[in-house]
Amino acid sequence: RYFSQFSFSVLPAALTVSPSRSQFFKGDSVSLSCEEDNSSAGWTVRRNTTRGTSTKCGDGWGIPSASSCTISYLLSWDSGVYWCESREGAASSSIQLTVTGGSVILQSPVLPVMEGDDVTLSCHTKTAPSNLPAAFYKDGSLIRTEPAGHMTLHHVTSSDEGLYRCSISGHGESPSSRISVSGSDLPVAMVMTPPTKADQGLDKDYDDVTTEHHF
Repeated sequence: RYFSQFSFSVLPAALTVSPSRSQFFKGDSVSLSCEEDNSSAGWTVRRNTTRGTSTKCGDGWGIPSASSCTISYLLSWDSGVYWCESREGAASSSIQLTVTGGSVILQSPVLPVMEGDDVTLSCHTKTAPSNLPAAFYKDGSLIRTEPAGHMTLHHVTSSDEGLYRCSISGHGESPSSRISVSGSDLPVAMVMTPPTKADQGLDKDYDDVTTEHHF
């Protein structure tokens, strides 16, 4: 079949976190930004925490600036799900941020990692050096102990998905964070539109078809 036109759907904004991690100590600061192709959509950062319903940055939390939001002093009740939302109600993928009053955090990817990539997890204390020996756990089971506090997962697959945490002797253990693995397909939708009458004249046997393919 012959297709005359190709059009690509516009992807929603993506929420980025700086520093790029999902766990924070009480008192840390964080900046969240909606990376967008279309600034006219009016993207804002929203969240849903255990304290209540969905609220946008500036409604009792955070300092908004255009499509970004800064929380200068994180507290435990800032833990929750964060995402970007446009004026029309379109939403980005969400991320989970955890704020702990403890002394150990796990540094892990905020967003899903690509299948086949290497992923390094780091265990940090609030005050001590970051290269202390640390034990790493997945779904409650010990994986191994690393002498320098860093563990690398090589060529990750879906079997590496799960809840990870770490512990440092004499300091405590981190909260758990989920690691998700996505496939190698690009998140782009290509929409093929039917041929025009002029295009059909090239071959009268072609049918009018509208097909959507995901790559």
